[in-house]
Amino acid sequence: MKQRSVIHSTFSIERSYPASPERVFNAFADPAKKRRWFAEGEGFMVDAFEMDFRVGGFERARFRFTGNAPIAAGTPMGNDTNYHDIVPNSRIVLAYTMSVGDKRISTSLATFEFLPTGKGTELIFTEQAAFFEGADGAKERQQGWGQLFDHLARELAH
Repeated sequence: MKQRSVIHSTFSIERSYPASPERVFNAFADPAKKRRWFAEGEGFMVDAFEMDFRVGGFERARFRFTGNAPIAAGTPMGNDTNYHDIVPNSRIVLAYTMSVGDKRISTSLATFEFLPTGKGTELIFTEQAAFFEGADGAKERQQGWGQLFDHLARELAH
């Protein structure tokens, strides 16, 4: 039997934030806020971040690993996103492709739902991913999003 060259996976993450859906949604829509919680962080140096937040728009981020990452320091990483559906304060649907060096490692469809609660917002994130040869895989990707959602919580606390 031939080994598959694409591994498919779907996972969901739910997080509660003590902020209104408008504030949480704005942390995705405002380029400066999104860059802070999504692109900047320990272990990465941001080479470029640009964003056109609208249906049909895009987001492009270029990073380099700097230290204690599983990939060698200085290795470039890319994230290319296209926005497919945006309902203000309610939903974002996007597709993104990640690359390490000059090699694409995955393409995903991601949905973010912002649900009002009595105490703030319930964020429901669902990712449907196709992982290519050499990809990080679903477990690592889910952990990565978990860390990003922790960064989002710190952004919302400001």
